[in-house]
Amino acid sequence: MNILVLCTGNSCRSQMAHGYLQHFANGRATIYSAGIETHGVNPRAIQSMKEDGIDISHHTSNHVDEYRHLVFDVVITVCDNARENCPYFPARVKMLHHNFPDPAKAQGTEAQIMEQFRHTRTMIKDYLQKFVQDYL
Repeated sequence: MNILVLCTGNSCRSQMAHGYLQHFANGRATIYSAGIETHGVNPRAIQSMKEDGIDISHHTSNHVDEYRHLVFDVVITVCDNARENCPYFPARVKMLHHNFPDPAKAQGTEAQIMEQFRHTRTMIKDYLQKFVQDYL
């Protein structure tokens, strides 16, 4: 099973989702993440995932066009912008959507910003644990 997680910049939410899906799927699916743009992997996303035992420091920020040659079974959009601008996928692809808050837009002290990353991380983790239970 090929699963694509798609967001705007492939820097935070889709990267976190990619990390959790790889962890929870435990080899039962091949996971990809991409953006409709590429913004680079956010260092705070890497840090917040590391705090939960998931290493995404080796991830790269990829544009969805890089995966045009692949056939996906499931595409999960993790922000409204990606859903609205999602490229066409064949009808047999299962499309899922959940709009998670963008922690990259958080403002305040470093501690307040990291708290937003952790909050989004927890929401993504909970959603994907249920996804894996339901679909894998």
